[in-house]
Amino acid sequence: MQYALLIYTHPGNQDAERPMDSAIAAVLAKPNVTGWARLHAEESATTVRHGAIEAVLSDGPFIETKEYLAGLVMVEAGNLDEALVVAQELHETMTAGAIEVRPVREARFHGA
Repeated sequence: MQYALLIYTHPGNQDAERPMDSAIAAVLAKPNVTGWARLHAEESATTVRHGAIEAVLSDGPFIETKEYLAGLVMVEAGNLDEALVVAQELHETMTAGAIEVRPVREARFHGA
């Protein structure tokens, strides 16, 4: 089963120009890590929400939190405990923030 590790950090805590730490690179190189992405800082986000009549676009993530989504890691794991091992290893490389672990739905939407 695939799990998404959603990595949250505090605003200003992510320097996109900073090279990747060797400890993080080691976790991302594991064979059960199937993909990952670092996201640009929260100022680059645009959010689409339902409005009264049409979709509303707004700059920024506008989520009620002091942390924002900084990146994600895809992990192939037999169960949640195995995915949590990778999340814990990544968390140990962080100075702040959190990692949310969520199973990925297997079914794909094929439309009507």
